[in-house]
Amino acid sequence: MKYVPASGTRELETLPEPLRRHLRAEMNYAAQMLRPLEPRARCFYERMMSRAPEVPVLPADAVEGWQYESAVSKMHGHRIFSRRRPGGESQHLLDEGVRAKGHAYYRATGHQASPDDRYFAWAEDIRGDDRHQIHVFDTETGRTHTVAVADAFGYGGFTFSPSSRHVFWIWRDAFSRPTRLYRTSVDGGEAELVFEENDPSLFMQVSRSAANGYVVLTLMGPDISEVHLFAADAETSPARIVRPRERGIRYEINEWNGALLMLTNLGGAQDRQLLSLDPGDFGIREVLVPPRTGVPIVSVHPFERALLRVERERGIPRLVLRTPEGRETTIQFDEPAYSVELAPQQPYRAREVRLVHQSPATPRRWLDVNLDTGARTILGQEALPGFSSDDYVVERLHATAEDGETIPITVLSRRDAAGTAQPLLLTGYGAYGISYEPVFSLPATVLVDAGFRYAIAHVRGGSEKGWHWYQSGCREKKRNSMSDFVACARYLVDRGYARKNEVVSYGVSAGGLLVAGALNLSPTTWAGVIAQVPFVDMLNTMSDADHPLVPLLRPDWGDPLSDPRAYDHMAALSPYENVHPADYPPVLSTAGLKDDRVPYWEPAKWLANIRHHSTSCQPAILHLNPQSGHQESDDMNAEFTQAALFWAFACHCVGAIPESFSVERGERAPT
Repeated sequence: MKYVPASGTRELETLPEPLRRHLRAEMNYAAQMLRPLEPRARCFYERMMSRAPEVPVLPADAVEGWQYESAVSKMHGHRIFSRRRPGGESQHLLDEGVRAKGHAYYRATGHQASPDDRYFAWAEDIRGDDRHQIHVFDTETGRTHTVAVADAFGYGGFTFSPSSRHVFWIWRDAFSRPTRLYRTSVDGGEAELVFEENDPSLFMQVSRSAANGYVVLTLMGPDISEVHLFAADAETSPARIVRPRERGIRYEINEWNGALLMLTNLGGAQDRQLLSLDPGDFGIREVLVPPRTGVPIVSVHPFERALLRVERERGIPRLVLRTPEGRETTIQFDEPAYSVELAPQQPYRAREVRLVHQSPATPRRWLDVNLDTGARTILGQEALPGFSSDDYVVERLHATAEDGETIPITVLSRRDAAGTAQPLLLTGYGAYGISYEPVFSLPATVLVDAGFRYAIAHVRGGSEKGWHWYQSGCREKKRNSMSDFVACARYLVDRGYARKNEVVSYGVSAGGLLVAGALNLSPTTWAGVIAQVPFVDMLNTMSDADHPLVPLLRPDWGDPLSDPRAYDHMAALSPYENVHPADYPPVLSTAGLKDDRVPYWEPAKWLANIRHHSTSCQPAILHLNPQSGHQESDDMNAEFTQAALFWAFACHCVGAIPESFSVERGERAPT
């Protein structure tokens, strides 16, 4: 099933005939089973498209130099990038809709300007397999050329040098692992190999430090780090290692106020501390922010006037401004759940920093924060036709786990549904220490308008409550994530937020493992399951040393080949191996044929096993996209089409016809 042709890309036509025949049969079965949902899915899609947001034009005089912007075109659903100066001068940079023409798949990432603002670069995947080309647009000549023609790593995998003369970029090997760092002239030419990593358990990313003092190469795993620095005044010279790799020690490096910054767990600081280092010998000068258990430091963002850090307390983010003199100002929002992040492409010498704030009921809005005073100015907000945040309510609830732990839940409801039980879509992730941020989702609001509640279970395995929250949901404790998810569903039913037998679960990738594991733990809790590219064959995949991510992620899951205990706990949890005779609900799973992260055979095997063991006669459907990988094409049409199918399936599972849909001639259409 792992057959990959010499070209390196997986195509239906190049698969062995028995496998190709089987997958075509799966695709035909899915088309037949999902066809009755098409009218309802079309209604959801039209509602989403009618609500597509208008991004406001933010004032350019709030920043120095160029202001970089992007907006989604309603004509083709892709992003268009441009920039403006104070005073009105503007320049077009990139139209992804034009670049996507003629390609069945298109996704671009890593968009960035060079420090001198002459060049604009991005990474482009036109095959669906996460192997990128890197393109550079010269704003003076209008010419676009390719720096890396193939096999580049786009996600944190390239950066301009401080001088703007070079692009540092990462190459992926035959196993799709980022293993080499190259340096190429910004005008093109031969790529020069500057670093190669032979340990497959280490991941690689490259960036530029805040004040453009360094190119920063970071090697990392779940429990290890090593940072190499290329100095701005010697960017073609060998790098210096800040601290050699040591199992159990994680750190990140940036620069501020004449010193290096180290964000690290050094010294037993589980939720991390912030240190100031001497840039000469890398010795510790000062502890800027000491470790505080339960208050994890998420990230640090240096500016000349102030150091901005993002941290969490009780799962809620806040920002702290620290001046060079040590004075601190806290910025937070009076909401039960929200997300806040820094807008990209902000100059180090800015007087104000631009934030992007959102919540499940509040579309993105942009704020400028004065770095001297902390004063906030709201600049603008996405406007969605026919949408009002006042129609919705966001709540932060807490369920009790089997072992007594408290699990946060973010719930989005219509305000006029208060006090009534409704069908529920429950989602979660719970892996790799990644927090599930309560961001605004246009598709989620459309589902809520159709009579559902939408909820996020912030289960263990993420880091919403700090490092211990992550550690309590991995390796031999992974079952906690799944039982937490079941506990959240039952809590919402018991509290009257959801109707019994009308809870649909939804998870993506490792979130697919979450919902599939919860399905095995309690099949009758769920009215349906939606698993998007789900990681469901844990035991077999983690035994495959050739998989691009397995060596890297063994600290998260364990190594079943060398550790009998790891084998036992995986065998007891892996969704594919633990399907058992029970009344399984309807299951819809997606897969991308070119997916190297979660190969298509994982959900294919899992669904076959459900069909074999289920006593309910409910369908288990594989929706295979032969053109995509782990993600669909990056455009609004693809996003809304997939979400509309999921929501139509969820309605089918609970037997609900949205009140806003009418029945005419056997079809459901918008009223």
